[in-house]
Amino acid sequence: MAGNNSIFMRSRRRLTLLYSIVMMAFLGVLIFLVHQTMAWALTSEQARELVDTARNVADAESYYYQHPELTIDDSMAYKGTSDRLFFYVFDSDGRLLNFARASFRIEPFILDVIDSWSTTEGDVTVFTKLDEKGHKTEIMMTSKTVVGSSPLQTVYVGKDVTAMYNGMEKATYALAFVGLLALMIAAFVGHLLSRRAMIPLREAYEKQRQFAADASHELRTPLAVVMASVDLLDNDPSIQSPFLKQVIADLRDEVKKMTKLVSDLLVVARSDNKALKLKMTRFDMTEVIEQTARIMQPLAEKKSIDIAISNLPKLYMQGDEQKIRQLVLILVDNAVKYTQEGGKVSVGYRPCDSGYVRFAVQDTGIGIAKEDQDKIFDRFYRVDKARSREMGGNGLGLAIAQEIVELHHGKIDIESELGQGTTFIVTLKARGEKSHRFVSKKSDTKQ
Repeated sequence: MAGNNSIFMRSRRRLTLLYSIVMMAFLGVLIFLVHQTMAWALTSEQARELVDTARNVADAESYYYQHPELTIDDSMAYKGTSDRLFFYVFDSDGRLLNFARASFRIEPFILDVIDSWSTTEGDVTVFTKLDEKGHKTEIMMTSKTVVGSSPLQTVYVGKDVTAMYNGMEKATYALAFVGLLALMIAAFVGHLLSRRAMIPLREAYEKQRQFAADASHELRTPLAVVMASVDLLDNDPSIQSPFLKQVIADLRDEVKKMTKLVSDLLVVARSDNKALKLKMTRFDMTEVIEQTARIMQPLAEKKSIDIAISNLPKLYMQGDEQKIRQLVLILVDNAVKYTQEGGKVSVGYRPCDSGYVRFAVQDTGIGIAKEDQDKIFDRFYRVDKARSREMGGNGLGLAIAQEIVELHHGKIDIESELGQGTTFIVTLKARGEKSHRFVSKKSDTKQ
């Protein structure tokens, strides 16, 4: 049975889940921004270094070209380059004129890049290559044309940035791990704090539940007195006025509605307080369905609605017979209320697994929209409030039906389309070794 504790537990879980999702999105955006910031800071500095080096090498090559009497040692052009920096100078005929060689491990990759070079002069580009083991090699390169050279010379300057990118990737993974750990801690703390946030809500809920229980209990006696007074007035021979008789009839109808509402509120209050108890007996489910149909027949005949129950086998199950009767009555009454004149209501068994009982109440009524089907079992929820009020509905019937089904460890499903009718399918967990056995009417002459 879904009590108030389960309601608050579900609310806590939803709040924690929502909080976790928000925190996860925030951390995801934060990690992404931090990663992009680190990448921008590192690559921009590396790019500036490459551009400066390319300019220096190109200036040195231009100077050397204009002073051929100098040797490379005299030019002093290449001092100050780091171990990972490299450059290659090619002319337009593809001849290698000068170089500061890169590692033998990555040099073939560098020469392939230079051979297919299509990057605009001055732009810095990162090139990536995977080896047989899936390890990345990443180099950052730029180019610069040597001024005044003939044939045209181009300087290609680069740097092995594999270690830098690997470090940045590890830093991102570490940040993600720390963020995940922080998220778990935040979710746990949020779950604890949500419990404290639920305290005033729980107290308000308990006061509301207690008020409903007390008010329902206290209203039963005055309503019974009012109904008895209405009966006395209705039987008083001195009252002959048609107007007064109509007033008495209207008063009787309203008192009946109030009595039913009070009774339903009392059932709901007892359900919240876990005071609903099952009186388990073995009974004939078919007899319950047929008797309910007979009770509802006069109301159905007023709307020319046919209640179809035919060729039902006897089915014995163990449960609370009175509550099962109330369950069937609620569903059939609901079907008759929301079926137009000349419609049809069908009640019958459906196939199910051994140990369970399944029956369906189907109508050809107005149907229920998809967006409302998840809410119809909520208390006081009515799809069409004006129509429900006109028909005497209070929005508690289906909520009580669900309580009864859950008391019997079952479930209730709905299939409906607007304008095509509605089908409620109830599956109950039968009790006892023979609770799910079907017996033909001919062979079962005694109960």
